[in-house]
Amino acid sequence: MKKEKKIDLKNLRPEEKMKYEIAKELGYLDKVMTTGWKSLTAKESGRIGGLMTKKRYEEKKKREEFAQHGERKSV
Repeated sequence: MKKEKKIDLKNLRPEEKMKYEIAKELGYLDKVMTTGWKSLTAKESGRIGGLMTKKRYEEKKKREEFAQHGERKSV
């Protein structure tokens, strides 16, 4: 049987941190912390994944806009 690892919420990679933050926003964090990610339904997991994708896209768009505005100022 596989042993469950204790999660250290302070030492997560940025992508993992985002995953936990979204789970918290959606009200799934308690469920994840007590029974693990495997306890989520496909719908719940999909919702987290979809929101992660949306946030990554928005962050990328902001970086691109910032880069464009920075170039305009230097010209």
